[in-house]
Amino acid sequence: MPRGRRGGRVSALEGGPEEEAPPAAAAVPSALWVSGLQPEAAAGQTLLRGIFEIGRSSCDVVLSELALRWWPIQPERPAGDSKYDQCKEEFIEVKDIFSVKLKRRYSAKQQGNGTLLGITLFICLKKEQNKLKDSTLDLINLSEDHCDVWFKQFKKILAGFSNRPKSLKVILNPQSHKKEATQVYYEKVEPLLRIAGIKTDVTITEYEGHALALLKDCELQEFDGVVCVGGDGSASEVAHALLLRAQKNAGKETDSLLTPARAQLPLGLIPAAGSTNVLAHSLHGIPHVVTATLHIIMGHIQPVDVCTFSTTGKLLRFGFSAMFGFGGRTLALAEKNRWMSPNQRRDFAVMKTLAKLKPEDCEISFLPCISSHDLQEWKAEGSPKSDSSDQWQTIQGQFLNVSIMAIPCLCSVAPRGLAPTTRLNNGSMALIVVRNTSRPEFIKHLKRYASVKNQFNFPFVETYTVGEVRVRQRNKSGCDPEEVDGRQAAASEHSFPWNIDGDLVEAESEVLVKLHPRLISLYGGSMEEMNDSKVTCNCL
Repeated sequence: MPRGRRGGRVSALEGGPEEEAPPAAAAVPSALWVSGLQPEAAAGQTLLRGIFEIGRSSCDVVLSELALRWWPIQPERPAGDSKYDQCKEEFIEVKDIFSVKLKRRYSAKQQGNGTLLGITLFICLKKEQNKLKDSTLDLINLSEDHCDVWFKQFKKILAGFSNRPKSLKVILNPQSHKKEATQVYYEKVEPLLRIAGIKTDVTITEYEGHALALLKDCELQEFDGVVCVGGDGSASEVAHALLLRAQKNAGKETDSLLTPARAQLPLGLIPAAGSTNVLAHSLHGIPHVVTATLHIIMGHIQPVDVCTFSTTGKLLRFGFSAMFGFGGRTLALAEKNRWMSPNQRRDFAVMKTLAKLKPEDCEISFLPCISSHDLQEWKAEGSPKSDSSDQWQTIQGQFLNVSIMAIPCLCSVAPRGLAPTTRLNNGSMALIVVRNTSRPEFIKHLKRYASVKNQFNFPFVETYTVGEVRVRQRNKSGCDPEEVDGRQAAASEHSFPWNIDGDLVEAESEVLVKLHPRLISLYGGSMEEMNDSKVTCNCL
């Protein structure tokens, strides 16, 4: 809790020293006015009214069901005297407050709770580019009785936000990326969760698959959500584990899933590690630790589509995106060289795979997914295309890379996304196939991901919007022995490397990918995704 001289401070809890802020009535509200509501629209039913000092100014403060409003108290204006400007009313919305504390001053000689100064409100601010930031607003009043009434009313209001978690299971991967996940959690995430009054049960994973084993039998009913602190691999493993647990609780056989059960708890993703953070970046629009944490605290829920990856009637895993061919071989080579730093092994794997670039002989079948808008237009026109959504289509040949993505897959190397036209929950997947071409042309295609140009504007690149995909490898050469370690060598003779959410998965010659709309809920969501979430797609 911020301390300092009376009247004063509006500080962020992102680490670092407090800074003196301008008077609240003059500066702070400009950052808080984010909803576009006018003061009269934010009024609602008045609950309390009183006087507090805000930013060194005595203010008339009104708390309503929707907003906290205040304006400086000015001396009574003599008749005809126009030298006093009309005071501007400021406000914050109640829904942006995530905690309230009594503000006290402590001294070394003082016993007990210290001297009451007033009330501190902890607020979630919406900044540019989907970024969220925490801040505080001090309401200064030395009356114990006065502050007690307001404090209890704020607590009652906050208790009414039933979607906000009160208890979380936190799974932390200390080995992700540069092993900074533990530091990030305890320095940036845990303090905010503690201020919000959220109880946490933290498990630090000790080996690959630890999260999967933990969530298989963990007593989840005492938690409101699960939080993963780590990179894409950790997040994908936890999401897979939550969905497997949901099938177990629903009594479903995982190897014959037609309609999987939804995950019972929402999942929060803290991008505290990893070189790409595709899942968190796609979810929040920005890979920002405080933003992800505040989405969890505020209880922002975003339903997300999930894919099942299966082969020969056996479920491989649940996931959000996958790459086969160049993407799979690059990851297989990177996994062999985990002694390197993440960026080094990624660059090394990309360069070596490009040097030995070779196509995969595949047959790809897919079930097209038609948007509801197009479907209505085609039916109205009597177009034969209106019946194409239930018929499989097949393409075959030599492919350098095959991408299947149910999310946009934003990351630092692809700021527009690997699949920029896909949304988190529009009921469809993007199928992107790159046919065989020269190495220079393929490199041009890859470079386009980092630019504003259309990365698909090449004659050898084809894109489809689909609901199901079946990829069948027609040759039996398998992986290059140099791409896998000894443990994988035996399996590689009859299997092929897939990159599923950043995890290496060895699959047999045929893999079926099927989309399941809104199968899991995640804490968060960028403004663009929330605005686009109404887009629907009729997939059979």
